Amino acid sequence: MTAMTTLAALGAPATRSATCPQHGDYTSRKWLGSIWSKCPQCSAAQAEASRHDAERRAAQASSAHWQQQLQQAAIPPRFLDRTLHNYQATQAGQQRALAFAHAYAAALAGPASGRSAIFSGERGTGKTHLAIGIAQQAMGRHGKTALFTTVQRYIRAVRDSWSRNSPLTESAVVALYARPDLLILDEIGVQAGSDNEKQLLFDLLNERYEHRRSTLLLTNLTVGECRSYLGERVFDRLREDGGEFVAFDWDSWRGRSPHAAP
Repeated sequence: MTAMTTLAALGAPATRSATCPQHGDYTSRKWLGSIWSKCPQCSAAQAEASRHDAERRAAQASSAHWQQQLQQAAIPPRFLDRTLHNYQATQAGQQRALAFAHAYAAALAGPASGRSAIFSGERGTGKTHLAIGIAQQAMGRHGKTALFTTVQRYIRAVRDSWSRNSPLTESAVVALYARPDLLILDEIGVQAGSDNEKQLLFDLLNERYEHRRSTLLLTNLTVGECRSYLGERVFDRLREDGGEFVAFDWDSWRGRSPHAAP
């Protein structure tokens, strides 16, 4: 006798009348020996509650993971609300910059290319806004890691590692900044531009270049000034893999837009 024949021979389960204090009378069915089914409405409500609870816990876990990503990305609280969707592009140049940012962020979903870009313009023209928007999309949609910092903060971290009491070596500090899939490096050219600073910057950008990791550099310098400050070795590496110099050549938004960024 097959298993199917055996199950068929068992016939329909036994039934009995039962009463739910909340929903009234229902028909209970006997399963697996002495197990009787409960009120179908209560069972459905319990299943729905379990589903909602699972969704709530999943949402909490997702939110906690997102907050951890933001914390690790070191995005300043002032810029946490900056996205590509709330960037106000009212001029042709702004629209081109926004289109570039969307394309750049979308490309981060694919294999690491090492494509970099330089955002150049006066303070308040939205460079940081678009850079943070790219990072938010890279992390939120594509599961990439990102880090926001300034050149001075990076140089200070390296120099702190030279202290006898430092828990990190210089190589370890460089690795921390070289590891993220996307690095946003702000305030290029604000420093004195000493040979030591340029060498430290080269060490970082070259490490990222060799591992094909993307870097966004934000600066107030013109393309010529930027080339002079970074040096030919760094500038040539940034130009590879489709690297671009994006000019933010419009007036500052500060005082006029709730989402203006330096």
